[in-house]
Amino acid sequence: MSLSDTDNKADTIIDPTSFREALGHFASGITIITTQVDDEPIGFTCQSFYSVSMNPPLVSFSVKASSFSYPKIRQAARFAVNILSSEQSHVSNQFAMRGADKWQGIDWQLSPLGNPVINDSLHWLDCKIHAEHPAGDHLIVIGEVKGLNLDVAGTARPLLYFKGKYGDMAGTAE
Repeated sequence: MSLSDTDNKADTIIDPTSFREALGHFASGITIITTQVDDEPIGFTCQSFYSVSMNPPLVSFSVKASSFSYPKIRQAARFAVNILSSEQSHVSNQFAMRGADKWQGIDWQLSPLGNPVINDSLHWLDCKIHAEHPAGDHLIVIGEVKGLNLDVAGTARPLLYFKGKYGDMAGTAE
């Protein structure tokens, strides 16, 4: 295939269902992004989280531009990233629901910055919003890490999402 053949195919319209299926073949960890505004805890499930920079320590997540939760996170100008363990698929499902009481039955405490951190998560990162960039129907949010917690036992494994199912490092799927 020549470069000109590739250029002609670049104009092809990508079917959203096929695009989603292709991206589903990329395993990702599951996080819950949280903040608190006026004593109200806010949070949503996020699998598009990644590190950006070591110096300064920056991380990023993507969120739908139409998100109900994100404007409150923007208002607070800070957030926590709760990295879920393989035992927390129910937490991921609960925080993925719109309009429900996402915090019902969830044990949590406040981080040093005042963000809710979910008990039994693998780790959490305490961040201040560093930048925000529009990208299609999403926003890319960059946070500067101001604190973190690494107190979970070394045997815990991360919650992974692959091909529409939860799994863990042992390869078991729920």
